[in-house]
Amino acid sequence: MKVKMGASKIKEAKGAVSELASQVGQADMKYLLFYASPHFDLKSLATELKAQFGSTPVVGCTSAGEISELGYQHGSLVGVSIGGDEVEFETALFNQLRDSQDIQAGCQKLQKSKAWSPDKDRHFAFMLIDGLSMQEELFTSMLSSGLADIPLFGGSAGDELKFDKTYVYVDGAFHQDAAVVTLVKTDAPFVVFKTQHFIKSDQKIVITQADPKNRVVYEMNGEVAIEAYAKLVGCPKDQLTPEIFSLHPVVVTIGGGEFVRSIQKANPDGSLTFYCAIDEGVVLSLAQGVDYVDNLKKTFQDITQKVGEPELILGCDCILRHLEMDRKGIKEEVGELMKKHRVIGFSTYGEQFQSMHVNQTFTGVALGKKAA
Repeated sequence: MKVKMGASKIKEAKGAVSELASQVGQADMKYLLFYASPHFDLKSLATELKAQFGSTPVVGCTSAGEISELGYQHGSLVGVSIGGDEVEFETALFNQLRDSQDIQAGCQKLQKSKAWSPDKDRHFAFMLIDGLSMQEELFTSMLSSGLADIPLFGGSAGDELKFDKTYVYVDGAFHQDAAVVTLVKTDAPFVVFKTQHFIKSDQKIVITQADPKNRVVYEMNGEVAIEAYAKLVGCPKDQLTPEIFSLHPVVVTIGGGEFVRSIQKANPDGSLTFYCAIDEGVVLSLAQGVDYVDNLKKTFQDITQKVGEPELILGCDCILRHLEMDRKGIKEEVGELMKKHRVIGFSTYGEQFQSMHVNQTFTGVALGKKAA
């Protein structure tokens, strides 16, 4: 497998794509993955990507921050090209995220491709989805089932905390209310992973009034949501910010597993909008953090034990983890860990792992070198 990574801080599309192409170009390129700041003119960016890479399959999305050999960035274009005989790719666009028949048809297309084999240990799936579609839970669950539960991970596109419009890219164009899925078959060792540095505490709160469709909570414990949450975390309600939300998420227990449910924003009416699915009657536990850096180091140690030194890690890292790094002053240290382990990725509005949509996690796939 041949891997070439690149990044550009040039602010206009033509120059950024040209610089990226000079870094990732290779003769037998089979696939290009990119992440782009939403500040780019996306129409121009799509035109330049098509002009530079021609018939090569190109997949990407807008981001809330980028991760590359330069570490953590904002306002950039980053990417990785992959080639070689031991890897095959097939991509599919899903623009009917609520339609089970459309999703099943897309899965069947992937299963008929040369990137599919009866040996589940040889392939995994990677998804990118509109981070404001609010369809991540439904789509991820149906996709996982439709792909026979092969290893699956992904991330929700972002727009640098504007919460206005987010896009995925495939086939020469950006798309809203859509997802793009890449099926990968490889002879190289790989592991799909997920880590989080939060565990549940003994402090609990119950959602007593909510709008599940829009992920809005109006009341918790019978109180206005913002007041109940502020009381729970010991912070004045007028001082609740995305940084506070990143430090004090909540945890829901499903099937014996603990999954983080993060708050996106506080609304003028006192309600709270979440990044993940919520519903009335759900019991939430205030999350308790463990050491961020130690947790990440252990994750990379586990990966190395399974696949050796990574040739490449495709990573999806929650934007709230990025905000926490900023607040704690550890972004440079974490960025060095990402560079050391060859991570290319982005800051997301949510992460997908197997059949679940989750928050405040770092998930991805680590690819090792093929044994001689």
